Amino acid sequence: MALTPGPTDRICSSRGCTAPARWAVQWSNPAIHTGRKKTWLACEAHRDHLHSYLAYRRFPVRDIPLADDEQDNARGE
Repeated sequence: MALTPGPTDRICSSRGCTAPARWAVQWSNPAIHTGRKKTWLACEAHRDHLHSYLAYRRFPVRDIPLADDEQDNARGE
């Protein structure tokens, strides 16, 4: 059992939100995540906020509809 909501819970990663996730916001911090992507989940209401938070810090970030993200994971991408 996970201690906090995360990608396996399919709940938005925004603090305090319990809405179902519809988007995977993939990002990395090039200074510490060499060759690795992190994923936050986002509902429609928080997608722009989470993306902007990361983009402001100049982290590479992209939003993927959750169904497409699951297909990428199944292919090992």
